[in-house]
Order: sequence, then C-alpha cells, then structure tokens
Amino acid sequence: MSNSAGIVSAQRATFDTPLVFRSGAVLPSYELVYETYGTLNDAKSNAILICHALSGNHHVAGRYANDPENVGWWDNMVGPGKPVDTGKFFVIGLNNLGGCHGSTGPSSLNPETGQPYGTGFPVVTVEDWVESQARLADRLGIKQFAAVMGGSLGGMQALQWSLSFPERVRHVLVIAAAPHLTAENIAFNDVARNAILTDPDFHGGNFYQHGVVPTRGLRLARMLGHITYLSDDAMADKFGRSLRSGKLGYNYGIEFEIESYLRYQGDKFAAYFDANTYLLMTKALDYFDPARACDDNLDKAFADARADFLVVSFTTDWRFAPERSREIVSALLHNRRNVSYAEISSAHGHDSFLMQHEHYHNVMRVYLERIATEFSA
Repeated sequence: MSNSAGIVSAQRATFDTPLVFRSGAVLPSYELVYETYGTLNDAKSNAILICHALSGNHHVAGRYANDPENVGWWDNMVGPGKPVDTGKFFVIGLNNLGGCHGSTGPSSLNPETGQPYGTGFPVVTVEDWVESQARLADRLGIKQFAAVMGGSLGGMQALQWSLSFPERVRHVLVIAAAPHLTAENIAFNDVARNAILTDPDFHGGNFYQHGVVPTRGLRLARMLGHITYLSDDAMADKFGRSLRSGKLGYNYGIEFEIESYLRYQGDKFAAYFDANTYLLMTKALDYFDPARACDDNLDKAFADARADFLVVSFTTDWRFAPERSREIVSALLHNRRNVSYAEISSAHGHDSFLMQHEHYHNVMRVYLERIATEFSA
C-alpha cells in the first residue's frame, strides 16, 4: 500500500447556519461527511477539493480499517506519487447535500417531523452544493483552493466554483463534463426518474416508513444509466453477442452476457443507493446551465472567472462528447483565461474518467505538478 492513501476514516461537520437553496427552500441545519488525505501546509495553500459525480461520495481514496475491500472510487488518481499526489496536496472529498452516504439528505430525519425528509428534501442545484462546500472550506480554514476538480457532474461543480467564488480557486480541472445537458441527456434522466417514481414501492418517496425499497425502479434507472456510461465498442469487446448458456432459450429471461451484466449492476446499485437521492442528483444535472442567466451566452457566463483551467474529454464519451468540452474551452479563451485542453483516445466511453489510463493520467500528473510548484517554490 506504499502508493495508497492508506487507512482513512470519514469525518463529520455540523452546520447550524441555515442554507437557502436556489429554489428558495431553507435547510435550518445540516451535516456534511468528508474525508481528507495528505497534510494541509502552514499557508493552507495546497488544498484540492474533489467533487463527486452522480453516484459518488466522500470516499475518494484509500481503504477503511474495518472494510479493506472498500477502496475509494478514485484511488487510482489520488494518493502518494499518483497524479493527485497526497505527498504534496491536502485533498478533500465530501458527500454532497442530498446524498445517501452520511451527509444530510432524503433519508435523514427532518427535525420538524421526526420522519425522514423523503421527497420533502429540497431540490438541490450545483450552486447549492458549491455554497455548502465553501462553508466546509471555511470550517477548515481554507480561504483559497489550489484546485477544484471532478469528472462528469463533479466537473460541473468545479466549473461552478470558478463562477460562484472566482477568488477562492486558482485552478479548475473539468473532466468529461459539459456546460449543460443536451435534450437527449435530460430525456435519459427523465426516463430513469420515472422508473423510480412509478415503482409501487416508492410510496411517493416515503418508502422508508413502509420498510421497503423501490428496487425495481432503482435497478432500471441504473441499467439505463450504465448503458450511457459505456461506449458501443467497449460493450462489443467485453460482451459481444455471447450467450450465457451457449444457446438460445427462446424466452424472456437472461440470455445474453450483456443482459446479465446490466442486471448485476442494477441489483448492486439498488442495494446501497437511495432512490430519492438519485432523483435529486439527476435533477441537479438537468438544471446546471451557467449560460441561462446570461442570455444563453456561455462567453458572458465565464466573464468573472479568474482561475486557470484544465479541460479533459474522451473520444468515445457520447454522453458528454468532446465537442461539449470544446464549448467550455472556447468560452474560457474568449475571456482570455489560461486553458489547457486534452482529448484522450479511450475505448471506455463516459466512464473513462474513472479508469487508469496512461495518457490521461500523464496529462493530469503534469498539470498538477505545475500547480504544486506554485506553493513549493
């Protein structure tokens, strides 16, 4: 485990200052669960915030002493000697508000009712998350991040940091993201949400009180989502048209290996993820659109950004295609920001940002080493 973040543990921060959401809803108090890796330097100038994607959480790297098989979701990226080198940086991962891994969310008890919030939890936006993340930074005494980074929905949060708090972040790393979802992506999310909403076990979001889980809806939502995270080539290479039993069964059961794989992923996800959290996360994706408040002009949206940027896309990512990243690059260049852009050839589709890929990791390593020189000189 010499190049691992090692044994880690989660921490909890409680906030009693009310948080006003973009929707106008107010959360009087809340908790954020987070993990840290590395050491914060005396100047508190070496901190990196990692924002998670739809199904992510605070467990970015390392392992738990009581659960050594539970490896952080970006462990190949974060650790000693890795691209995000915890020998140089102080790295923070947190579970966003509305999550289901410890931070206050739909399964948390509403102090006003004594029952879980359920669908009564406020609809959350990327802007709301960034506000809560800034409050955690305040709690840790971090006035400015060396970098904020993330992939997919995490990359959208990183972008929002450059808009909500332009003076509080020096570098923004945006990976496999987009300035807003396409109509097709919103459509995928709507179908996934409807799978959950129409599950008889959903009970209007109050399934906790009924002692059930909308497993069928969650399973279908994850199966649909998982298809969009992979590329056609990756599925063809891994599964092709292989049959589980070697012959056709002439029925509606599981016959092809890809069917078996999707059902496995759906069942695994439904066993640990909260249905209400899934609804919230997909809505946050749908709502993200910095240009909306600027007459749909992305150039105007980034006018106040002050950070330097690294934008990374992947050739087979058809959900957040490279041209969407190039829209971000174009808007930043219009505003004379320092931008580095890399388009990585990868067969893994949208999930490429989670993979250990030499070219991708080298791009990340070189850029982050440059950031490290700013506070190590």
